[in-house]
Amino acid sequence: QVQLVESGGGNVQAGGSLRLFCAASGSIFSKAGMGWYRQAPGKQRELVAVITSGGTTNYADSVKGRFTISRDNAKHTVSLQMASLKPEDTAVYYCNQRIGPYDYWGQGTQVTVSS
Repeated sequence: QVQLVESGGGNVQAGGSLRLFCAASGSIFSKAGMGWYRQAPGKQRELVAVITSGGTTNYADSVKGRFTISRDNAKHTVSLQMASLKPEDTAVYYCNQRIGPYDYWGQGTQVTVSS
């Protein structure tokens, strides 16, 4: 079975930086699309960034120019480098893996940005 484990969350001041990591197991990682989503209390889960098996990236307008997604196929990991953080970035961040019609999710990691 696919397992996704996130790490790297924490508390930061506005304007600071943080890097999230996701380790994947139980699948052919190099063939999968990977992404980061986030969900704040009372809000719907929203896409933050995705990276295809070929390395093509896409970002939500709210994070363009501030966040960078990358993957390491040899290590079966995906990361999200976050810079110039804002209070509105506060949320639980989830790692996502897409294989054909199936989506798999990690347990999430909390990111809190203080003003």
